[in-house]
Amino acid sequence: MKILFFGDIDGKIGRRAVAEVLPIWKKEYSPDIIIANADNVTHGKSINKKHFEFFKDLGVDIFTAGDHTLERKETLELLEDKSFSILRPANFSGKEPGEGVRVFEISQKKLLVVSLLGRVFIDKELNSPFEIVDKILNKYSLEDFDAIFIDFHAEATSEKSALAWYVDGRVSAIVGTHTHVQTADERILPKGTAAITDVGFCGASDSVIGLDKEMIIEHFLTDKGFKMNIPESGPVQVNAVLIEINNKKAKKIIRLAKHINIL
Repeated sequence: MKILFFGDIDGKIGRRAVAEVLPIWKKEYSPDIIIANADNVTHGKSINKKHFEFFKDLGVDIFTAGDHTLERKETLELLEDKSFSILRPANFSGKEPGEGVRVFEISQKKLLVVSLLGRVFIDKELNSPFEIVDKILNKYSLEDFDAIFIDFHAEATSEKSALAWYVDGRVSAIVGTHTHVQTADERILPKGTAAITDVGFCGASDSVIGLDKEMIIEHFLTDKGFKMNIPESGPVQVNAVLIEINNKKAKKIIRLAKHINIL
């Protein structure tokens, strides 16, 4: 089984870039399942129905989320409807709509996908991702699936690395998202779990993690607030990973990065 996973798709420029690159990578790598993090898809905050359908038409099968999941009313409506393959973090502490873990059957493969949110440097009321992942993996066994895949949307490298070691051998792959910077630490852990601290993002290269660079510099100089001002044209990076799984264990994880220009 081949899983192609796209890091955080950020705004219009990110959507356009993925739309250009995805058909190329589908042809080159022939993935069985395509997953994307949708935490920043619609103007930097979560995903609306129009953009969900845009990516479904392109071939994205499943969408994971993060800290912006609940900030768009339309996303809440999508989460309540199980016909939309969008997950919200499983470790939210309240009674949020939707699911953080779901079974999917795609391309004759049975896959369990889990979305989790980190607690370090994240200003949210959250349950421990370590405790929640234990509850999930006590309920669902890797033996019952072709693969178990986790997107851990977290800020701290240490938290992401620790969770990867914690689930080694119990899941097929765990990938980090949220920082928008691709890390060069992709690896197969000793018990067969593919891991990377952060896949990176799909968005404006000449920016500060996707936002207008001059605006963010001004923020650091003056402590003034800022808006989600995302460039709509210029150089773009598309970051992803391709993971190959055989007999439930990861055999290969490859970082993918493509730089293009959006006019």
